Amino acid sequence: MSDLNAAAQRAVEAATAAGAGEAEAYVSRDSGREVRVHGGEVESLTAATQSGIGVRAWIGHRVGYAYGTDLSEAGVAAIAARAAEAAKVADEDEFAAAPRPAPIEALPGLGDPTIATSSADQVAELALSVERAALAADPRIAGVEQAVYADSAELVSIVSTVGVAGEYETSSCFAYLQALAEGDGGRETGLGFGLARGPGGLDPEAIGAEGAARAISMIGATKPVSRSCPVVFDPTVAASFAGLIGGALGANAVQRGRSPFADRLGESLASEALALHDDGRDPDGAASAPFDGEGVPRRRTALIEGGRLRAYLYDTYTANREGGASTGSASRHGYRSLPSVSTSNLVVATGSLPLAGLLAEAGDGVYVTDVAGLHSGVNPVTGVFSVGASGRAIRDGELAEPVREFTIAGDLVSMLGSVQAAGAEARWVPFGGSVSTPPLLIDEMSVSGS
Repeated sequence: MSDLNAAAQRAVEAATAAGAGEAEAYVSRDSGREVRVHGGEVESLTAATQSGIGVRAWIGHRVGYAYGTDLSEAGVAAIAARAAEAAKVADEDEFAAAPRPAPIEALPGLGDPTIATSSADQVAELALSVERAALAADPRIAGVEQAVYADSAELVSIVSTVGVAGEYETSSCFAYLQALAEGDGGRETGLGFGLARGPGGLDPEAIGAEGAARAISMIGATKPVSRSCPVVFDPTVAASFAGLIGGALGANAVQRGRSPFADRLGESLASEALALHDDGRDPDGAASAPFDGEGVPRRRTALIEGGRLRAYLYDTYTANREGGASTGSASRHGYRSLPSVSTSNLVVATGSLPLAGLLAEAGDGVYVTDVAGLHSGVNPVTGVFSVGASGRAIRDGELAEPVREFTIAGDLVSMLGSVQAAGAEARWVPFGGSVSTPPLLIDEMSVSGS
């Protein structure tokens, strides 16, 4: 038994002693580092470790919550007592109840021990290597705004009086940079990034080269002609839209009527070329875990498949509202937060065409490599969006000149029905959550430029 598990056991015992009928304790320890470099020098290096516990206490259908960082016996008892006291004065809520236990299948391989054994000098050198790779890629690269490496390692334990019990370790790291390219009297930026469980899984040369290539590709960009035309989303843009769609399929949004997918379960509303799953057990996904934020086993849930809307995502509370079961989709932002519905790893299924094949199918259109203000530019109720974008023109089925300062507009549901093809190669992207997606070809979208 770990020290976190022992603290969780003490917490639920203390909560029931303080008057709770049922109780749950969620304990986590998170260690993380971040290195920022610029001009061949380390600008900053920060490291922090935090541990804490969150306790939910139920008295009938009233629930209270309290959290803190004191994991001593007295500290845990005090936090648990505060949760029980909060439950005593809370309003009745017929759907408030402790999650029921279910068998949890182990999910090995989520943690990389080299995060703990890699020194600060080693990870700083990794960030510097990313910067050097970008600068060496092309003489038109004038500099790098900043190169960053960050990692985290987390241990999570959960225990409840009704029999929920689990513990796991996980780790993740990433590196990214914004490269600056000069040409045609202007400056352009380009993003390069990589994700892994540990620093050994990152390729600094590839990250730097990607940022340089993206920046260089935008030199001389102009506005495209306004029209309706085929659009190809690169994986970073496809991931951002997938994240929006996943969020709109959460039961909290659906039940409040704050989703364009409300009351549409089972409807045929998407192209059969698109399949979207939420998979909390994908071994490569940064959000993978054996159980969710309230101890319910993670699972793979088909959201859109065969052109139909197959499921919404539920935590225990939203499932209780409909008399159903949680999909293992409760998320927490650490021990301070209560669980709420969220996606885990969103996975867009791959198709058969390489990127060149998608471009050939598009014929004449736009290849979108970046969007700005996506979340503020989307109506969460209707799904209507209009957002700024940049990328490359597609002419005669091939990439042509760079384009920027244009908008793409439409609505999420119609866009799903307009997916003509998915690319053959997927990439994990941290934009919009944890998303694995290939590039996507949309057969028609409104483009507003010059």
